[in-house]
Amino acid sequence: MNKRERQRIVIAGAAGRDFHNFNTFFRDDDGYKVVAFTATQIPDIEGRRYPPQLSGPLYPDGIPIVAEEELESLIDAYDIDDVVFSYSDVSHETVMHLASRTLAAGAGFRFLGPKQTMITSTKPLVAVCAVRTGSGKSQTSRRVLDILRNELGYKRVVAVRHPMPYGDLAAQAVQRFASLEDLDSNNCTIEEREEYEPYIERGAVIYAGVDYEAILSQAQEEADIIIWDGGNNDMPFYRPDMLIVVADPHRPGHETRYHPGETNLRMADVVVINKVDTAVHENVVAVQDNVRRLNPEAVLIKAASPIFVDDPRAVRGKRVLVVEDGPTLTHGEMAYGAGVIAAEYFGAAEIVDPRPYAVRSIAATYKKYPTTGAVLPAMGYGKAQLQDLAETIAATPADMVLVATPIDLARIIDIDKPNQRVRYELQEIGRPNLLDLLSERFG
Repeated sequence: MNKRERQRIVIAGAAGRDFHNFNTFFRDDDGYKVVAFTATQIPDIEGRRYPPQLSGPLYPDGIPIVAEEELESLIDAYDIDDVVFSYSDVSHETVMHLASRTLAAGAGFRFLGPKQTMITSTKPLVAVCAVRTGSGKSQTSRRVLDILRNELGYKRVVAVRHPMPYGDLAAQAVQRFASLEDLDSNNCTIEEREEYEPYIERGAVIYAGVDYEAILSQAQEEADIIIWDGGNNDMPFYRPDMLIVVADPHRPGHETRYHPGETNLRMADVVVINKVDTAVHENVVAVQDNVRRLNPEAVLIKAASPIFVDDPRAVRGKRVLVVEDGPTLTHGEMAYGAGVIAAEYFGAAEIVDPRPYAVRSIAATYKKYPTTGAVLPAMGYGKAQLQDLAETIAATPADMVLVATPIDLARIIDIDKPNQRVRYELQEIGRPNLLDLLSERFG
């Protein structure tokens, strides 16, 4: 087959890595024509367009975003040459099933690597990533922030978060958050607030958006050092001076079976085995053995994520509804999280199953992710879903709601029952710890 002047490409994504791969590799290269993005994982992304304001002069009409279910039709209709896989937190088997669909339809299947997509910062940069979503990136990133500011004396620490662009993509190209009002004015979803609020509460600035070259250009103007706060188990968008990767012994073996979490593990300078205080010892050992086998040069740190609530006595003997982080329960495949651990530890009489009372999009979430346990995923990708979440909480016959998301959920929806937030922070065990390693590299 003769090579065309422009190779026809479909980018398979989930409104994050796919846009970054396009921006950094394909956008200005007239040897390629990106025909479409496909979308999965995130509700209501398909049916939109990647806007011309971001797609550049080669794509004056933007680029359509279609459901991944239409992949074979796209390959056939546009005689696609290659499908570029560009999303995260999926099993190796799932990736290869998509590859098999692609190959059977006649196209090639490929990945872009770190050398092709990582951007270099002019400021020192530490990246925090994970082997799976829900491993504990957020509390690890907060711990890194506290060390850099309070122990190492960096006055201007700026975080950049992996993308979560669920609204107007052109308007969200570069977002800067320094106050809770910034979250309100940007109509941030629960998922976005969970990541941004903890930084804001600490008086720090956090960036996110769609165009990560433009984001970095702006962020490094006000930073002495930058934290890349990863999403799902994706690789960093920026080239790190230190890569910290978090592993979860509640899901032993996942560090070797999920993409691109295994890549992160193999690249890591430091691996934090988190949640050792609540995991089975044999599972901690299994993760430790896998880390040493795949990346013997990485420094290993064991850490706990101690859990606390404001009034433990108020939980004892109560029938509680547990609200957990949404992505951890859905594509993260966990049936429980910190909220269930807190309910059991603080003596709740019963964890009430919300599934019989779920409405509309929340009921659809349970249907799509049947492994979700007797807990409520904090799904909030838009106003309608926030209303569905509030109605599900109201309908569930519980005495109390334990909210184990990193945000104050009661700020954005009406919770018609007594409620408490479940909080957790990273606590390293033994030496070396993160302070030792960050001091050695950035001190």
